[in-house]
Amino acid sequence: MKKQSLIKTGIALLLAATFVFGLPLGLFLLHPVLPDTPKIITIQPGESFSGVAAKLEREGIISSAFNFKILAVLRGAARHIQSGDFNFAAASRPGRVLDRLIQGDTLRLRVTLPEGLTVAQIAQRLCDAGYADHEEFLRLATDPHFAQKLGVEAATLEGYLFPETYRFGASLPSRHLLRFMVDQFHKHVPQSLVDEAAKLGFDLHQLVTLASIIQKETAQISEMPVISAVFHNRLKKNMPLQADPTVIYGIEDFNGNLTRRDLRTHTPYNTYTQRGLPAGPIANPGARALRAAANPARVSYLYFVAQGNGTHFFSRTLREHNEAVRIYQLRRVARAEPPDKTSTEAPLETQETSSN
Repeated sequence: MKKQSLIKTGIALLLAATFVFGLPLGLFLLHPVLPDTPKIITIQPGESFSGVAAKLEREGIISSAFNFKILAVLRGAARHIQSGDFNFAAASRPGRVLDRLIQGDTLRLRVTLPEGLTVAQIAQRLCDAGYADHEEFLRLATDPHFAQKLGVEAATLEGYLFPETYRFGASLPSRHLLRFMVDQFHKHVPQSLVDEAAKLGFDLHQLVTLASIIQKETAQISEMPVISAVFHNRLKKNMPLQADPTVIYGIEDFNGNLTRRDLRTHTPYNTYTQRGLPAGPIANPGARALRAAANPARVSYLYFVAQGNGTHFFSRTLREHNEAVRIYQLRRVARAEPPDKTSTEAPLETQETSSN
């Protein structure tokens, strides 16, 4: 009798516990909570589940941190939530809230980084979009030790931040942003491309440097291999590249007006005052420019001049080039166009420029 009494008491206590804890938990699970205003909840890497639950209750995302923890224990999910920024704007049942934390359904901002931007321009775009602190981003991007940690054998990350449309977590640190962009670069530069460059006597950094110049010289995809050929041909003949974008890159606070004095002022990037490639990349090239740098067209051109319509005229000799420049000048005058702000046209009898 005593044993039966104990069993009955145990069953009664179990039923009571089920009622006391189960009913509130059931009600908790069935009733969605609507935040009074849209809320962005940030979960830090390594943050405890108890801390997350308390934060969600405090911000009005769930009605009970205690019940939310019970739900997570029952589902075995307490150790599987993701870090990041989560946007809660609509009413959600606790189960759905937990699902989002597990799936990593974080708030992601979208930003497009076109081909040819410099590290400084990328930093400004990310700052304007609310992604990164401008100074912190630039500090890391120009730190050679940080570059080496990312597998980049260069003094800065210039040239290695791959242009693309990115979706990042809203509070992702600058170091993570940079790592992600460098990872994208490595994905788009296969070993086969590096091997092609090696056949031309170029290592990876030289390939990226040349690709950045090609990227700045033209937006016409069809012209990239031809412009690449011009530079390869000039390098083989030990001729200076004389590429205006390299001069501009070496000018601090460039005002848009490239002068003859600028062309004569030596910087590590001025390809008028020195032969060979500049000190490093002058922008961040896209995949097509990188491929063009490793696969120049089979042509013998040594010069090109902008025609004013986004394309270029290519020449094999200085005489042909000077004539092309003269024709372009006459056309520009006929159209009453103002002089090109970045024009570097020298007297026709002495000009030996490969751009503009």
